[in-house]
Amino acid sequence: MFLFARVLSTTRLFSTSAVAQFPKLKSHSGAKKRWRSIASGIFKRAKAGHKHLNVNKSPARKNALSQTAYSHGSQTATLKKLLPYGSP
Repeated sequence: MFLFARVLSTTRLFSTSAVAQFPKLKSHSGAKKRWRSIASGIFKRAKAGHKHLNVNKSPARKNALSQTAYSHGSQTATLKKLLPYGSP
């Protein structure tokens, strides 16, 4: 009787069998470096061409390049596939 109670108390309450899981999805390295996801589900990025060679650019052009760019429609759908877990 005592042995039976001990066996019952040591049995696990969860399954130890291997559960079939899908493999983890890999994020696209280039998209990770360039895009950030935001709460509304779209992505944002910095515009290219603002880091150097700015002497030849007009102030208006430099101001435009410093603004944040956001993804749109079809671009957002593609980015969600490239970054399945969002961005860091």
